[in-house]
Order: sequence, then C-alpha cells, then structure tokens
Amino acid sequence: MKRPEIRYKFGTKVRTLRKRKGWTQEELAGLADIAYKHVQRLEGKTPSPVKIDTIEKIANAFKVPAWKLLQFRD
Repeated sequence: MKRPEIRYKFGTKVRTLRKRKGWTQEELAGLADIAYKHVQRLEGKTPSPVKIDTIEKIANAFKVPAWKLLQFRD
C-alpha cells in the first residue's frame, strides 16, 4: 500500500522541527495539548490523518503559522 504522501511529508516536517527544538515527542504533545500517541503516529512510517485543529495546535507549540507546517520542499 502506498503511503499518503502529504501525511508522510507533514509527519517528517513535524519530526524535523521537533528535533531542532530538542523536544521529545512527549514534550511536543504536552505543548500542543494532544496525545503523545498521536504525535508518535503522525511521525511514523504510516502516518495517521490529522485534523486542521491539530495542525493549529502543533503550529502554536512551534510558534509558527499553520501554513508553514504544510509548506514542503521536494
């Protein structure tokens, strides 16, 4: 099964930003007020779907506009 490309890119972006901040998945989950398991799934090999509200929470944790999380480079 082909992985949903936008989900994978989003998860990769979240993981990259999180690591730049030196945060664990648990720390990001706490700052974004989402479940740790959700962060784990988002960053996984087969990422789960993500709601726009969750994107906003993660963006707020990183202190960036939500659209920046959806800006990908090929």
